[in-house]
Amino acid sequence: MFNLRDFHHAGHAPTLWASFLYFAFSCGIWVINGAMAPFISETYQLSPAQKGLMLSIPIFAGALMRFPLGVLAQYIGRKNATLVEMTGIALAMGFGYFFVASYHDLLAMGVLLGIAGASFGVALSLGSGSFPPRYKGLAMGLVGAGNVGTAACALLAPPLAQQFGWQTVYGFAAIGIALPMLVMVFCAQEPPDNNHHASLREHVACLFEKDGWAFSLIYAVTFGGFIGLTSFLPSYFHDQFGVGKVQAGQLTMLVAFLGAALRIVGGWLSDHWGGINTLTGVLAVTAISLVLCGLAEGSLLTTMLLFLLCFAALGAGNGALFQLVPLRWPLATAVAGSMIGEIGALGGGLIPSAMGLSRQYTGTYLWGFVLFAACAAAMLALLRTMQPRWTRTWVDKGGRARPMPA
Repeated sequence: MFNLRDFHHAGHAPTLWASFLYFAFSCGIWVINGAMAPFISETYQLSPAQKGLMLSIPIFAGALMRFPLGVLAQYIGRKNATLVEMTGIALAMGFGYFFVASYHDLLAMGVLLGIAGASFGVALSLGSGSFPPRYKGLAMGLVGAGNVGTAACALLAPPLAQQFGWQTVYGFAAIGIALPMLVMVFCAQEPPDNNHHASLREHVACLFEKDGWAFSLIYAVTFGGFIGLTSFLPSYFHDQFGVGKVQAGQLTMLVAFLGAALRIVGGWLSDHWGGINTLTGVLAVTAISLVLCGLAEGSLLTTMLLFLLCFAALGAGNGALFQLVPLRWPLATAVAGSMIGEIGALGGGLIPSAMGLSRQYTGTYLWGFVLFAACAAAMLALLRTMQPRWTRTWVDKGGRARPMPA
């Protein structure tokens, strides 16, 4: 029977919550251009393809920065790595406030927003590092629920942009990042689950393993779908259904919040039912709901209900997959998580561009949804192919943690 007090005492709770706050702020800043896309598009009169590129660049940049940050964290410590990154975020926000004056400047700003997107693997490893295997899924789910920062950004950025101008929102973000920095400095401590004597090749061994790439491709659907759709939806609601800019952000907030909250449920469910079993259901629901979203583009109510179902599945899938990661790489979770997060986020970067190209050249977003659904179905087939070997070698039946020896 789950007991919250036992869970808190099993690891270092202040580090867990400091990691959650750090990840939440980072996620929100990472998708800030998506939240403000209707305002930015109006300023520069962007085509669907240009808008898709603008939304994709921060996701791609964040993905590419994740693995180097994870490797750095193995050497300077995960807590120190978070402080280095948050300093970079503050400088990037300063660039956005003072120097963005054209569409090309905006694309450069997208690269700098990638600094915020690099936080993933380090945040989850830092927050869950002091917890035993039986609680890893829940601990990672709680930190990963920092994805709720995307929902907060979608809710807050549009009205701030409307009131003060969208560039000023970068300035607010630069000030806001001071809060998680202070909490990290005074509340967090470095967990003991690190092999300080390992070589660089040992740290990056997951790069050369089939399991690492299988996890990465599956995560490209679950997390890639979450972050890619979160960046895309304010523009989709505004362009497809004609809702106001602030209202488009509010609708995005609803689905993103559900996806972030269900990450906790996915981690908890995977601790008890198994990460493989949970991912099987997640990928099936994702594939079906995405096709239906594309077919329902004439009805805002039906589309919202389907997006809620889709994001619930994606969020649970994120928690389920990262219940498995520390079981597979117990001493290199930061690096493995960063690599998997990197490939996963790269998948998300394709979504806004694919949607923009589908709309520009076919007049509908349907084929972007169908392509993403096909990827989910392919990952379901991959998961079922890998399952027998996984349950023979490093994880218990269904994807549960193997019992620890007495």
